[in-house]
Amino acid sequence: MASGRHGDRGGATVCVLAAGLVLVVCGTFGAAVAAAGMARQRAGIAADFAALAGAATVAQGPEAACRRASALAEANGGRLADCRVDGLDVQVTAEVTVTALPGLTRTVRISARAGPVRA
Repeated sequence: MASGRHGDRGGATVCVLAAGLVLVVCGTFGAAVAAAGMARQRAGIAADFAALAGAATVAQGPEAACRRASALAEANGGRLADCRVDGLDVQVTAEVTVTALPGLTRTVRISARAGPVRA
């Protein structure tokens, strides 16, 4: 009768280890998704502020507007990828690079426009 009990030894340990591995994989995936979401939000904020800063200085010329937009994008954790001035409108694209997991690097790009209100 004692020999029947020895055949089940370690079964619960394997199940607990498997459940732990599943939790680690799910947690890592969740952290990667959260990092990507934060990068998207950071790129959006950088683009919005860069467009507003560019629109505030557009009267000084397109170069000054794009220079100011670039400074604000960098101050908000992004990089200005594109800047176009059309009259009093400034359209910018900001990007943020994120490494969600080791070996998994992505770039998030968001565009924003700022200018006077049109009726």
